[in-house]
Amino acid sequence: MSETKTDTLVDLVNYQEQSVVSKALIQKKTGTVTLFAFDKGQGLSEHKAPFDAMVCVLDGEVEITVSNKPFHLKQGEMIIMPANIPHAVEATQRFKMLLTMIKS
Repeated sequence: MSETKTDTLVDLVNYQEQSVVSKALIQKKTGTVTLFAFDKGQGLSEHKAPFDAMVCVLDGEVEITVSNKPFHLKQGEMIIMPANIPHAVEATQRFKMLLTMIKS
């Protein structure tokens, strides 16, 4: 049996210069929950995912493009990226996000 504990999400992943850092919190065949820390100027190029994905911004600011439409998000905001729709992520400043994907 695993131990139950509490943590502050924003502190569970650290920034690294010129890098994107990720930390999987939950990895199941039914879905994943992953923390990311992006240095300013870092990002994920346009891609598609076969499942809906929800991004919650924990720190900083980001531009997320969904179907060629840019969305500027800051701490406390979230967006849902629909399955099979192209999207991209670019850190306009350092930012941290929680990505949740439900596969079933």
